[in-house]
Amino acid sequence: MLVLGLDPGTATTGYGLVEYVRSREKMIAYGTIKTSAGIAMELRLLKIFQELNQILDTYRPEAVAIEQLFHHKNAKTVITVAQSRGVLLMAAAQRGLELAEYTPLQVKQAVCGYGNAEKKQVQMMVQNILKLEELPKPDDAADALAIAICHLHSRRMGRIKNGVGR
Repeated sequence: MLVLGLDPGTATTGYGLVEYVRSREKMIAYGTIKTSAGIAMELRLLKIFQELNQILDTYRPEAVAIEQLFHHKNAKTVITVAQSRGVLLMAAAQRGLELAEYTPLQVKQAVCGYGNAEKKQVQMMVQNILKLEELPKPDDAADALAIAICHLHSRRMGRIKNGVGR
């Protein structure tokens, strides 16, 4: 199964594609979608939508996993991230893709075994799980890979729990 993990943002949206192959996770691609603060919000959202659609066309994932929006002290930040997140959700829904949402706590627990893990710990575990030579960077892309890994672990655990196999 190929999963596209998404870490939503307006300035930077991280993406990471991870596939479960031969009983292990394999990194396929990762990166960021960046927009400039100097352009109108609707054009930033359009760029995110267009670039995500290019990624979806290129890799054809079977599922999309996205980080749930968490409360932030800055209401303006929450609103802009929510707008970006809405565009990402719409693109996945438009294609009828399996969609899953995970809190930052769930992602950290799935990848590190500890819900209060630091960013660096998450990056190191992603590097280890995916057998990468270097730490995945930037943080947004590393987080997206972690979200994809979380979804793969969650699906596998659900299958094992339901007696379907590994």
